[in-house]
Amino acid sequence: MNQAFLHKFLASEHQYPIGDTEIDKLFELRFSTNLTLIKDLFFSLYPEESHSIWFKRLLLELPVLFKERPTPLKLQDIQRLKQGNWYLSEHLIGMQLYVDHFNKDLSGLEKKLGYFEKLGVNFLHLMPITPRPKGENDGGYAVNSYHEVDKRFGTEKDLLRLTEKMRDKNMILMLDFVANHTSNDFPWAKKAMSGDLKYQGYYHIYPDRTIPDAFEKTLPEIFPKTSPGNFTYNQKMQKWVMTVFNQYQWDLNYSNPEVFIEMLGNLLKLVNLGVDVVRLDALAFMWKKLGTQSQNLPEVHALITLFRLCLQVIAPGVVFLAEAIVAPQEITKYFGLGRMKGNECEIAYNATLMALLWDAIATKKTILLNKSLHHLPKKPKETTWINYLRCHDDIGLGFDDHYIHEIGWNPKEHRKFLLDYFCQNIEWSPAKGELFMYNPKTGDGRITGSCASLLGLEKALEQNDKAQISQAIDKIIMMHGIIMSYGGIPFIYAGDEIGTLNDYSYREEADKKEDSRWINRPYHDWETIASLDNGKTPQSKIFFAIQQLIQLRRQNQAFADSNNLVFYDDPNPHVFIYERTSNDSKGVLVICNFDDTPQSVDQISLGSYGETMRSIDLISGKKMTFTNGKLTLRPYQLYWLATV
Repeated sequence: MNQAFLHKFLASEHQYPIGDTEIDKLFELRFSTNLTLIKDLFFSLYPEESHSIWFKRLLLELPVLFKERPTPLKLQDIQRLKQGNWYLSEHLIGMQLYVDHFNKDLSGLEKKLGYFEKLGVNFLHLMPITPRPKGENDGGYAVNSYHEVDKRFGTEKDLLRLTEKMRDKNMILMLDFVANHTSNDFPWAKKAMSGDLKYQGYYHIYPDRTIPDAFEKTLPEIFPKTSPGNFTYNQKMQKWVMTVFNQYQWDLNYSNPEVFIEMLGNLLKLVNLGVDVVRLDALAFMWKKLGTQSQNLPEVHALITLFRLCLQVIAPGVVFLAEAIVAPQEITKYFGLGRMKGNECEIAYNATLMALLWDAIATKKTILLNKSLHHLPKKPKETTWINYLRCHDDIGLGFDDHYIHEIGWNPKEHRKFLLDYFCQNIEWSPAKGELFMYNPKTGDGRITGSCASLLGLEKALEQNDKAQISQAIDKIIMMHGIIMSYGGIPFIYAGDEIGTLNDYSYREEADKKEDSRWINRPYHDWETIASLDNGKTPQSKIFFAIQQLIQLRRQNQAFADSNNLVFYDDPNPHVFIYERTSNDSKGVLVICNFDDTPQSVDQISLGSYGETMRSIDLISGKKMTFTNGKLTLRPYQLYWLATV
């Protein structure tokens, strides 16, 4: 059973106003409700015969952590429990951004809350704002602290003021919890380097290459170009440290229960700053086991669920986002399996949809898109996706080879085509992206670039080709229309709402030039935003089109995520059709044309939406017309159909 449902039931018995006694009683009820599951999970990871003392310490720690939670946040937790699954709402619209690239610092961000309200965004993911090493730091994902604010972004007081204002405006804040590793400048790492054996036990540290070499037989390389291998020799200790991502990021050893308890404390300090959603970074890598790839292991799922059930006891209004950019069949496992179904992460990135949309753009066909999505396992009803086109990271091509074979394509050649199409190796391609972490040994690689540049706007502007500019704008709007209407929370990457192009300045910075992901990490263009209201520029057209899609989404309850997504079949290989159903017959049918020529769909294949005079396009406000039993779509046209 989903534990959140039980906590909602318990909270519903208490009426407002609620005092400290009732708050404490609800904590005790949540504690007792989750205790058996917490015990079973803990001892599945840390055998009882040798770790019972650590379980007792965990039980003593939970009430202490609850006491430290600020009262306004405890009250918000109870409100959210009563509301139930608040993160499934059609009203949520997200944006991911770098604080310093957006408007200098946290105070600057606070001054721009009105901008988000104008666009319709009410859910912010701030890229890491915690202290990090100087120089290379993986964009802040090499952490020196889990809950302090790096002075370049302001102070803890600035963050608390921001989160208070966001609560007043019913806005949601998401911050990262880098669960897999710390920087080599983290206090624990420093103590380990000084010779402290306790803290050496917090990491995977070995005196010689025996165990590292055994691990290397099965571990893949994450960054083969800039950080080959998975271990780094530390001269101070004269020992080898596991560094799966970068040499300055030390992997935590969760087989040590003390690490789990310490990290739980760090997690609670973070959420007590006013964080509503915790993005668990690199969570697929958190448990290491010889003879495996040390990704997506059963122990990882047990560990995350243990974190989640402990957090649910202390701060039940906070939810987890799984940053699991893994194979399609693996993604849904992060919602929980078997007895723990619906009890792991409440939200996950829909990386499968994202990658498949870019595949459809390059091929102008939706064959792989439709086949893959039709076979994706159904998620639990208490969970949802984050649907996105771009983020701070690269675009991976983790498609299921089985489906590529089924449609008659060669997987290796197909991936090469996608890399060539998006990374400027095909003359006719309108895309301007760059390769990231290409491995010549395997032919594997990833793609970087801004949404607008990958969809052809940059090249069209360079050539001053009005037709191509218009077509690029249509692509951008169609792609955003899909993430706005697909089941889940739509997330816009800051700058995409105004068609921001690639930023090539990273090539001039020593600590960035080897990482092409910085090409899609631009500074926000406030000068362009100041002139949006003239309505004539590509940036204006994109902004106001996305703004309209947001408004329409919020007006239609069918866009709330209740697993109400139904795919439609049509013989045209260039179209993508799905319905967001509704019990009150007010569903929405989404139709997209991925080709650069007009396409048509059969009226009969649209069901009730194909009935003459009954359907209206919500975007244009026009009634639908069919010619000879066909509905015609312009290149990259998007329809949101509703019946009247």
